Order: sequence, then C-alpha cells, then structure tokens
Amino acid sequence: MLRKLLKYNVIFNPEQEGGFTVTVPSLPGCVTYGKNIEQANEMAKDAIGLYLESLRKYREEIPSDERSLVGSLDFEYPHSNA
Repeated sequence: MLRKLLKYNVIFNPEQEGGFTVTVPSLPGCVTYGKNIEQANEMAKDAIGLYLESLRKYREEIPSDERSLVGSLDFEYPHSNA
C-alpha cells in the first residue's frame, strides 16, 4: 500500500480542569482530548486517521493543509469593568 504524507493544522486548547482539547480545523468535527500535550498529540493523530478512514470509505475528498499558512493576530478590544 502506498503512503502519502499529509499535513494538518491542529489547535491545542488548554482546559481549566487540565489537559488539552485538540481540534483540526480542516476536518470539521474532528475533536479529541489528551491529559497532557504528548497524549493530546497522539490522540489527534488517532482522530485524524479515523476521520480519513471514514472519508475514504464514503469516497469523499481527503483535504490537507500542506498549502495553508497559519498565523495569529493580536487585537485590542475596548471593554468596561461594569
């Protein structure tokens, strides 16, 4: 079986109770959780693999983020303490 290296942007959001929720923006609904960053990363790989298996089963296009650019933006928003 041939293999292709696919790239996916993932977002690790720290949770108040500990651990991280991971989302994969280019795979809607692909969300997982890990108790630490290492486990969250492994769980994300598993979730992506399962997601792609489902896409393949239903003969849907498999997206990739290989051409995406990721950045962040600081935005100052005025607010009141009232």
